[in-house]
Amino acid sequence: MISQFASLFLSHSFPQGTSLSLTSSMASCSRWWRAPIYFTISVVLAFIAISTALNSPSNNTTPPTRPISHHLSLNASIALRRSGFNIMATLLLISPEIFLLSPNTTIFAIKDSALTNASLPPWFLKHLLQYHTSPLIFSLDDLLKKPQGSCFPTLLSPKNVAVTKVGARERLVEINHVLVSHPDIFLEGNVAIHGVLGPFSSLSSQDFGRVWDSIQAPICDANSSLVLDVSETKNLVEWTRIVHLLSSNGFVSFAIGLNSVLDGILEDYRVLNAVTIFAPPELACVASPSPMLDKIVRLHILPQRITYSQLAFLPDKTMLRTLLPNQEVEITGDLNVTKGLAVNGVEIVAPEIFSSKEVIVHGISQALEVAELPTTSR
Repeated sequence: MISQFASLFLSHSFPQGTSLSLTSSMASCSRWWRAPIYFTISVVLAFIAISTALNSPSNNTTPPTRPISHHLSLNASIALRRSGFNIMATLLLISPEIFLLSPNTTIFAIKDSALTNASLPPWFLKHLLQYHTSPLIFSLDDLLKKPQGSCFPTLLSPKNVAVTKVGARERLVEINHVLVSHPDIFLEGNVAIHGVLGPFSSLSSQDFGRVWDSIQAPICDANSSLVLDVSETKNLVEWTRIVHLLSSNGFVSFAIGLNSVLDGILEDYRVLNAVTIFAPPELACVASPSPMLDKIVRLHILPQRITYSQLAFLPDKTMLRTLLPNQEVEITGDLNVTKGLAVNGVEIVAPEIFSSKEVIVHGISQALEVAELPTTSR
């Protein structure tokens, strides 16, 4: 069985003539065959990931920007396997294009046990690996020089990882609270590889329907500084995802406004678990001074998730709290009336244009009017 899988991935992954030299190289490294169980698991996972995940509709990765060296990926794979990262070694060997998409690359290899103990859809495995790969190169010394709380990008844009602990004396680094246990496994050319004790995102989520809900990432500001820790965002609203959804559904100006004031909302509402957004088609105040824009955006957001039918069952003229301190909105109307429901007299024209466990968005006909709002508590 092992030899059949080995022949299969060798024939599918390398140009004609390469498989013979690779087979010879593998044969010369007898240690590669000392763990047949791990090897079989690695090959099966790799074959599934390559045949399914890379060709799935969710694959929106840009093409490689440089030719991938099989010599480089082979050397890196050997180094990983010597350090006990068998599954990552095999994946890097048979499909380096998952990782090597930029001129510089740093890979944080996940332990075999973390991958074999979890039931992961193939497409999620691909995204998880890309979340553990940065288009920048960092040796351990480079990581030790980074300030605690600094963020850097991954191939799963726009999700970042954050340096959450630095011990220069002990030469220890934690990323997303995960220890870099095997630093500098491989340093060659423009590629660096480090082993980590576990994945940067929890694998316990059962909601693998959307990558944004499954991979938890810290929230960082425009200066690549940590705003909200990954440990604090596990049950919080995916604000970045909301901004993208609003923009792609035609609420561009409101998405721009929300993105502009997001840092303030995150600072004031660190444990916000659900929201309802009344999204207007236009927001004329996008160019307004930041304090006024902040007030207006917050007025359109409730700190709880309320469906359209739940709004309809509320008594007429019910007041609901918003993210703007001491400011409420009034719900009026009736589902049985042609005009339908309204918030502060503005009709809800597109109920539930987006709905998830944490977020629900209702489209309204125009922006809510603001008059002498109190100053936001900051």
